[in-house]
Amino acid sequence: MATQDVPPHFGAELKDAFKPVNHWVSHGISWLDEIQQFYRERSAIEKEYAAKLTGLCKKYSDRKAKKISTLSVGDTPTMTPGSLESASLTTWTTQLTAVEAHAAERDQYATDLVVQVAEPMKQSATQYEELRKCHVDFYGKLEKERDASYNDLKKMKGKYDGACQEVETRRKKMESSFDHNKPKSQAAYQQQILEMNNVKNTYLITINVTNKLKERFYHEYVPELLDGLQDLNETRVTKLNSLWSLAVQLDKTYLSRSMDHMSKLLTEIPRNLPHLDSLMFVRHNATQSTEPPNLTFEPSPVWHDDDALITDESAKVFLRNLLSKSKTQVRDLRVEADEKRRDVDGVRRVRQNVQQGKDTRSEVEVVRSIFLLQGTLHDVERKKLTVEVETATVMSAVGDLSLGARNHNFKSQTFKIPTNCDLCGERIWGLSAKGFDCRDCGYTCHSKCEMKVPAECPGELSKEDRKKAKAERQEHASATPVVDLESPSTSSVAPSLTRQNTMNSLSSGYAASAQRSMSNVGALTPGEPASPAPAPIQETKPPAAKRGRVLAPPPTQYIPPPPVADSPGPTQRGKMVYDYQAGGPDEVTVQEGESISIIEPDDGSGWIKVRVGSQEGLVPASYVDVAPMSSPMPAPHLDRPDSVYSNSSASLASSAIGKKVGPAVAPRRGAKKLKYVEALYDYEARSDMEWSMTEGDRFVLINRDTGDGWADVERGGATKSVPANYIQEV
Repeated sequence: MATQDVPPHFGAELKDAFKPVNHWVSHGISWLDEIQQFYRERSAIEKEYAAKLTGLCKKYSDRKAKKISTLSVGDTPTMTPGSLESASLTTWTTQLTAVEAHAAERDQYATDLVVQVAEPMKQSATQYEELRKCHVDFYGKLEKERDASYNDLKKMKGKYDGACQEVETRRKKMESSFDHNKPKSQAAYQQQILEMNNVKNTYLITINVTNKLKERFYHEYVPELLDGLQDLNETRVTKLNSLWSLAVQLDKTYLSRSMDHMSKLLTEIPRNLPHLDSLMFVRHNATQSTEPPNLTFEPSPVWHDDDALITDESAKVFLRNLLSKSKTQVRDLRVEADEKRRDVDGVRRVRQNVQQGKDTRSEVEVVRSIFLLQGTLHDVERKKLTVEVETATVMSAVGDLSLGARNHNFKSQTFKIPTNCDLCGERIWGLSAKGFDCRDCGYTCHSKCEMKVPAECPGELSKEDRKKAKAERQEHASATPVVDLESPSTSSVAPSLTRQNTMNSLSSGYAASAQRSMSNVGALTPGEPASPAPAPIQETKPPAAKRGRVLAPPPTQYIPPPPVADSPGPTQRGKMVYDYQAGGPDEVTVQEGESISIIEPDDGSGWIKVRVGSQEGLVPASYVDVAPMSSPMPAPHLDRPDSVYSNSSASLASSAIGKKVGPAVAPRRGAKKLKYVEALYDYEARSDMEWSMTEGDRFVLINRDTGDGWADVERGGATKSVPANYIQEV
């Protein structure tokens, strides 16, 4: 407990009593308004001289008597104050007694009271109220940060419970699965256990972070705010003393005959030390701190576990990556926090200069800057505290795993060609930055798989070494892990996994029984040679309802044919695929199977101008099968497996037989044009459901890539498929 001669510190003695301190300071600021109103009324009464001056003093003596408790010890003191008055109230009583002894008229004195005392006091009250609101707003921000930490912990607890529930679901599914599906179910069950362990570790780390943030809130942030409110109240008292002294000086000047009374007041006012009111408030409001207990680990009701970090090999991969990332961030955040702290200290020194009259800037604006900088400082310190607790938690459990780790040099990446994750083997989908690749060895992975990748980067590799490492990683990722039922297993050791001679089913409808080369399935880079198709695996599989399509090969896998010089020839011919009835004066009626001469080819509107006998006119381009001008020799190409039948909507539609209803007619010339695409590379069709094309060929775009790497395009009334990464819109 502070003594009378030693100023108290609210932060150290009251701790989390922000609300009562805030109310007490608010009462003191509101009191300034009453005092300045007193001087205004006194100015009016001075003109009526002493008759009303005595009544005025009595009036405010009564008001003071009603607020002795509120102004001295606050609204809800823990100890009854009795008849005690604060130092400020005692000084105020002395002033009222002196004023009652004065009965002199002074018109100029009344004017000076308003200009030099009442108005500055009103401005000071407004300024201090703004300062107090800054403290209140920042306290609300701190409470939101604390509650956000609790909410984050609650969410993480929910994720952990969900992960535990998923493990239980996988276990039940494994037990109820048939023999031929049991290895897959067991593998999924083991994978889910590993995922649950990672979620649990994150949950335990979040608990420690939340506890540290809670400790900062109750032992650093709130006490600092309480010290700020104490300083604000004592500053208010100092300002009040200066205005009172000014009022007394005016009395002394204009009431020379009352020098004795004024001298007494001048000796009484300095005795009202700013910290005396704070000391009295502390003595009557000190309570025991009610800091909540530390948070602890709560096991899931469906997965009984303890509060120890999982430290098996799979979990260590996650912990090693987390530790490496946290240790890197600690250094940067410490430097940033020091810079922010220096900024805050600099602005605080500016505020001290403002209070001492050495700086003319607005104190309200300076305090706002302090809280703004403190907000950014707290954000950095929260991040720094988080990574420090993460580092300490992991190192206390498994030591410094980052020593000797060969971390990948990952960079966020948007893959423009189909690419598989080297960890899980799944396709990396997304429009922007959905994965990472190592700039040294070329390792690719999902964003969600980054923390699961072992820190085993071989370093910077050559192009050939990258291809070899990529093939090995994809082979390992595509192997199906199967639980070895013959090996013994315990609660602490997971069943051993062995690779089987099987192939993963690929996403987006790729059939495992596809006859295409597996080199097309992997994410090949331009310029990578095509690998020969692996021998088919002899195993019994149920017949598939649909035959899927594998991914289109990359453009640079095939060599474009040499250019063929254009040679003059006859007018291009064509044949009508459907009947067409003219719908305008510039169109022509043509029957199905009739030969036509093309006068003007399609200019992008979906119509061409033809000659039929002696008639000329427009017909829909999709109704005409245009005959090629010449038959170039096929370009040499690499050997590739045959194409698998496409099950896309465009291919199914074009394979219909016996329906001679014409397709929808494009808008007339002058209307909105169709979307056209142009071939970027040469491509040779491998089935009737695909178009062969050379660089520069144009098609009407029907369906863009729907996720399987193929696009549906139309030419000459027929719709077929081409690789989506071989074309671009024009």
